[in-house]
Amino acid sequence: MAFGYVTTLFFAWGFATSLIDPLIAAVRRVFDLSYTEAFLTTSAWFIAYGVASFPAAGLVARLGYSRAILLALATMVTGCLIVPAATALDWYPGILIALFVIASGVTLLQVAANPLVVALGSRASSHFRLNFSQAFNALGTTLGPWLGSHLLLTGGVFAAGATVTVATRMESLRAIDLAFLGLGGVFALVAVGLFSARRTIDAAVPRQVEAVRAPIWSAFRSPWAVFGAVAIFFYVGAEVAIGSTLTNFLASPETLDIPLEQAGKMVALYWGGAMVGRFIGSAILTKTPAALVLAVCTVLAAGLCLVVTQTSGATAGYAALAIGLFNSIMFPTIFTLTLERARAPAAATSGLLVFGIIGGAMLPLLAGAVADATAGNLNLAFFVPLAGYAILAIFAIAAFRTPPTEGVDAVIAGH
Repeated sequence: MAFGYVTTLFFAWGFATSLIDPLIAAVRRVFDLSYTEAFLTTSAWFIAYGVASFPAAGLVARLGYSRAILLALATMVTGCLIVPAATALDWYPGILIALFVIASGVTLLQVAANPLVVALGSRASSHFRLNFSQAFNALGTTLGPWLGSHLLLTGGVFAAGATVTVATRMESLRAIDLAFLGLGGVFALVAVGLFSARRTIDAAVPRQVEAVRAPIWSAFRSPWAVFGAVAIFFYVGAEVAIGSTLTNFLASPETLDIPLEQAGKMVALYWGGAMVGRFIGSAILTKTPAALVLAVCTVLAAGLCLVVTQTSGATAGYAALAIGLFNSIMFPTIFTLTLERARAPAAATSGLLVFGIIGGAMLPLLAGAVADATAGNLNLAFFVPLAGYAILAIFAIAAFRTPPTEGVDAVIAGH
């Protein structure tokens, strides 16, 4: 039951994260931004992982899992309430601040929830559990772009034949308000449910996990913890760079030449592929070495990126969407492979791994800069995630050749 409660958190932050994809297209039109400027929404979100991950690890160690999770959800609700204030002032930086606050809460949530799922059962089934929970995260990321596109990319400046006027801009800004107020309401409901279940979660976690007080910086003494953080950096950066690009990429005349709303809804296929892949991957990982599965997925994802850079039209569009299927098992598999090999307590290692998510702030900006430098050629922007997947293949091969650390159960438990 505790595992079920925690899995709802994965859905909640997946939904929130993928809402950024249609938001990029919305703010680009409403505020008249370049690709690089619009991708700052992604950077504001993911840079929070770099700022908040180590403090978050300390909070998890001090507060325990259930109280840290409740604090995370309260922070996320607060960030959602900042959005209407920012749009009332017609101030794009205010939206960036709100996204940073929400993502800081998500960071704390991830630092707590990922090792908690690992701790809720045996080491042998840890890959399965984390991939299964991440499948519900992918369900959230699938629904987020579809619903977000319906709210953010219709009416106002996006209505058929509409021009950018004060009235149409205000209508589109109110749509942004509605999306984030609704998101805040979802977070509040999840918080109420988790508050009622806090004793169940605390009772299910081994006592030694709750008692750990590991120094945050101890993770840097473990080469595998650092290697895992580098892998997370490039995985999240690649995944988010693609997701951030897809709405405008699919809508472009060179690809599918469709309205932005329709393109935004199609992004759900990218995240939906990840959801399907995680359910399939959960089963495959019960019979196949995790590092081998990761190696195959990274090579196939890199190959699809190469197809996008060399083609156009429907071939490029559907190749880009298909990458989501192979992204599916990457994050949870990198996470558990690292926990198995790192000689550092789980809280510290988890904090360092979540710090690596800052790649989602860096690589999309690089992809946007490539697009701006090539007169808006979004195909060439896919060279950025292609490089990321090549580095992940190296991580997978190294993990395949390195056995888990002896006494890994004690490491995961926090000793």
